Amino acid sequence: MLRATNRLAEAEPLYRRAVAIDEASLGKDHPNVAIRLNNLAQLLCATNRLAEAEPLMRRVADIFAGTFGENHSNVAVAVNNLAALLEATGRVDGAEAMYRRALGIDETSFGKDHPDVARDLNNLAALYYATNRLAEAEPLMRRHLEIFVAFTVATGHAHPHLQAATNNYGILLEEMGDTEAQAREKIAKILAPIREK
Repeated sequence: MLRATNRLAEAEPLYRRAVAIDEASLGKDHPNVAIRLNNLAQLLCATNRLAEAEPLMRRVADIFAGTFGENHSNVAVAVNNLAALLEATGRVDGAEAMYRRALGIDETSFGKDHPDVARDLNNLAALYYATNRLAEAEPLMRRHLEIFVAFTVATGHAHPHLQAATNNYGILLEEMGDTEAQAREKIAKILAPIREK
């Protein structure tokens, strides 16, 4: 509640207390401790205290890996969070490695067409886009969009991120040299299964 209402200074001691209580009652490597540490790390990120957040995020990933195994979806989420922090602090190579690790975990856990895989593809593509590696970003963004199209066809309901994925892919295509009409034509081919259903 305090974090949601932007009362972060008031929330922090409560998050720290929750970590201490869980560590004392459950042990330092319990998954509930990882959840509390992640909450604290996210609060630290929100207050631009990334150096303090990083060791907590690394510990979260280690606890989840130790508890559930290296290829568990909780590890992928933790690694994605760490990758975002590394990217925000200019450590692109480290961020790329973490985004790739998360993608590999989720592809193994859920299959190549799961929405969590789409999230991972988008994160990696956004890193490539931000570092002007557009040719590397394009197949990832296309696949990201294709996963949301498949979701929409399978469920009969548009995925909540379908429109954003469509817009982002169009922007990327135009930045790579396509005209607006060419980008629209490529996107229409990807979206065709939705219209055919």
